[in-house]
Amino acid sequence: MDFNLKKLTSDAGVFFTRAVQFTEEKLGSAEKTELDAHLENLIARADCTKNWTEKIFRQTEVLLQPNPSARIEEFFYEKLDKKIPSRTTNGELLGQYMLDAAKDFGPGTPYGSTLITVGEYQSRLGGAEREFLQTSAINFLTPLRNFLEGDWRTISKERRLLENRRLDLDICKARVKKAKQAEAKAALWSEEVDKAEQELRVAQTEFDRQAEVTRLLLEGISSTHVNHLRCLHEFVEAQATYYAQCHQYMQELQKELSSANSDTYPNSFASNANPSTSATCPSPVSSNILPGVSPPCLASTSTPGIAREPSGPLKIQDVQQPSTGHRKAKVLYDYDAHDTSELSLLADELITVYTVPGMDPDWLVGERGNQKGKVPVTYLELLS
Repeated sequence: MDFNLKKLTSDAGVFFTRAVQFTEEKLGSAEKTELDAHLENLIARADCTKNWTEKIFRQTEVLLQPNPSARIEEFFYEKLDKKIPSRTTNGELLGQYMLDAAKDFGPGTPYGSTLITVGEYQSRLGGAEREFLQTSAINFLTPLRNFLEGDWRTISKERRLLENRRLDLDICKARVKKAKQAEAKAALWSEEVDKAEQELRVAQTEFDRQAEVTRLLLEGISSTHVNHLRCLHEFVEAQATYYAQCHQYMQELQKELSSANSDTYPNSFASNANPSTSATCPSPVSSNILPGVSPPCLASTSTPGIAREPSGPLKIQDVQQPSTGHRKAKVLYDYDAHDTSELSLLADELITVYTVPGMDPDWLVGERGNQKGKVPVTYLELLS
């Protein structure tokens, strides 16, 4: 107990003298030993590395797991050294919901069968996302975390020791200076000067040793950059693989949906046309049409229920319509309006269409809610 009390008293005394030295340095009333330029540059480089690594690490966590509650949960599992439970991705959850909905709506219905197709691909997208998250966490996040929680903590500890050794060195320098001043005045302080100089030599040795240890650790930052560069390449590779898989899945899904739509919603204008039928299309062409897919053209030969001239474009007034002139139409393709007189369209939506006297026969007036504008006939499937 007596030994611990003495040690506590000694440590308190050292802390106090260091605090006094630090305060006097800040006030400019005490001299400060400066580190050499090379060591200062290493310290500045290490601080820059730590700050940016921390920001990149935090933002990558947000990118991979946007849910803050889930991030906090994962943090506690890591601190408790327990395995993080497997979590269903949003894509997998959405896919499961779609499959469940298809069972209730009927898998044989157009909507139900489409939900099954889309749900299966959403599950695949979710699986690709899960693999990407796991790969990125292992190959990118883990090395960054190891640096921040391992290497950087060691560097910070040695830097604090170096700062304490520097303060001790400057305290000894101040004591020698005071002892020599007293000796010059009284000529009776030779022992005090010798004692102060001995303490100074010891403090200088400890400072130099600690400076060398700190220097070696800081020079290791270069190898840290090399390691992080390799991890960054692996992270980009994982991203490229993930997005390539997503692109492939979406292309396959679009093909399946296009095939299913062509079977479920055959073109009412061209379905009864004979092989010799010629066709014409309006000049406006949407930039959103998928490559290789062209909008259906209107046949110029006679079709049951449609009266027309032997040749020439389809006349909208030739199409049998209700007496009101208004009817529903299903949009077959996306269409971007070229000016304010036209109405932009989205594939598969339903709009109300009608014609007005003197209007171009290849166009109709379309209404969607409060929006109204011209729409091309070839982009529509008129419904009964």
